[in-house]
Amino acid sequence: MSDGTAYDFDFTSIEGLPLPLSGFGGKVMLVVNTASKCGFTPQYKGLESLYETYSGRGLVVIGVPANDFLWQEPGGESEIKAFCELRFGVTFPLTAKAHVKGGKIHPFYRWTKAAMGEAGTPKWNFHKILIGRDGRPVAGFGPRVTPDDPKLIGAIEAALNAPGAG
Repeated sequence: MSDGTAYDFDFTSIEGLPLPLSGFGGKVMLVVNTASKCGFTPQYKGLESLYETYSGRGLVVIGVPANDFLWQEPGGESEIKAFCELRFGVTFPLTAKAHVKGGKIHPFYRWTKAAMGEAGTPKWNFHKILIGRDGRPVAGFGPRVTPDDPKLIGAIEAALNAPGAG
């Protein structure tokens, strides 16, 4: 199961449209499971800043709203979208709500868990999974690693500078 790349997986966008990760081929992806009612929710602002800073170099941030941790994402897609845009100015892609653990886990997260072990397994909201330009997992960062953390920025810079599929 750990074979393949992130490009093998599809989400549904928060607007209800197909969101195949293959559409981000050749880009570095930072996939983050999010929640609107979590203590880490202010990280949306930092994630948007990362997206604005690095999107021109090939970074895409993808927010995956999930209600898997203490029901901290109870709203529907339109409510989540409005909250993210109005409260934090989010312009990066958001998916429809998905499960990041448990029996109904989204196949992408099943794959990252198999490919990366603990690093690819969200234990709480705002777990960050960095995918290289080749579609392969690079690193995982727990929720306490904020978007402005030098470890995360260093990993993003390295992934952006690495050769990869284009």
